[in-house]
Amino acid sequence: MTNTLSDISIIKDQRFLGNRGLIVLLAVLSAFVPLSTDLYLPALPRMGEYFGATSALTNLTLVLFFIFFSLGMLFWGPLSDKYGRRPVLLIGLSMYVAASVGCAVSWDIYMLIAFRVMQAVGGSAASAVATAMIKDVYEGRRRESVLSIVQSMVVISPAVAPVIGAFLLPFTSWRGLFWILALIGALSFTGCLLLEETLGSRFKGTVIQSMRRLGVVLRNPGFTSLLLVFSLVSLASLAFIADSAYIYQDGFGLSAQEYSYYFTLNAMGMLFGPFLYLWLSRYYTRRSIVVASFGVMAIAGAAVALLGEMGAMVFALALLPATLMGSCVRPAGTFLMLEQQREDAGSASALINCFSLVLGSTGMIIVSLAGSGLVLVLGMINVVVGVVCAASWLAICRRKMAVGATDMSDLEDRC
Repeated sequence: MTNTLSDISIIKDQRFLGNRGLIVLLAVLSAFVPLSTDLYLPALPRMGEYFGATSALTNLTLVLFFIFFSLGMLFWGPLSDKYGRRPVLLIGLSMYVAASVGCAVSWDIYMLIAFRVMQAVGGSAASAVATAMIKDVYEGRRRESVLSIVQSMVVISPAVAPVIGAFLLPFTSWRGLFWILALIGALSFTGCLLLEETLGSRFKGTVIQSMRRLGVVLRNPGFTSLLLVFSLVSLASLAFIADSAYIYQDGFGLSAQEYSYYFTLNAMGMLFGPFLYLWLSRYYTRRSIVVASFGVMAIAGAAVALLGEMGAMVFALALLPATLMGSCVRPAGTFLMLEQQREDAGSASALINCFSLVLGSTGMIIVSLAGSGLVLVLGMINVVVGVVCAASWLAICRRKMAVGATDMSDLEDRC
């Protein structure tokens, strides 16, 4: 095994960042997707007007970003297993900063689209490597704690980034938002300059062989079964984020300010979910917490479908348990997926983040096709995700498809 407790001693201490600095850096690196997309969402109409471009063409700046971000993670993750986390981060963040500046100074929509693709490829290095670094450095309960902290930032970022972007627009243009992204990238680059390499043992094969490790990881039935189950949660959470404004403002007739209050209520569920998991894990097994969380998602989804149309507050309170418990299972899911792999943490991390992003985007597409029945569709999505994930999780545990990385027989203890 590459990163057991005995290996920790060969990994350099974080002399410059310290433990807290490393956790902050990991949280920022993990949140590059929402920061790079949701922050500028309120500016999309202005950008289209500025360039005289159609909404479909302007939306390519978002669609192509998701596509190339997903593909980029599958490139950087295996590469970090071969060359180390720090070099990959420095190269990727350099591309990200340069591309962000390019976006800020673009003079036509096609130039902006090209730089957004470059920004996606560079920024994907951050998301691909961050989860792998957590496995490099932390073990056991400490790893779950750090995952909870980092993922609370990840799930809250898509919720607050559009609000921040809308707040900044009166004071700056859409170009200013890209300058802000360039600054975030530059600060992250500086943090990575101070980072001590976390990878203790590197893959010795060629670059092509390192890319093939993605297939090796996917052929691990324990990893793949958990990957499919826990990635489905993103389908429900991003479906809500994508259409929350339409539900609250168009459906319930709220103002933009009133919408932000209701949205914040649900966003708090996303933020505190990982910390709820840490508290519950002191008293209950991982298996019972996860199955209960999925059950609550399904029940809350049914409440949204049946009662959500009664008013904004009813909708928000009905959905809150689903957002809370959907976020609650994330630390357990990521921890267990990482535990399936003795090696190839970079490849595993890339697949975890890629699948989450792809299925989350699928949820956004589903609700975009819902027409006027957004509340009903969102409720049913939570019901289906909760039921399917709960049944699949119980099947995994019962058949012992997933195992711990240190003891092949202790699934019940780990679940």
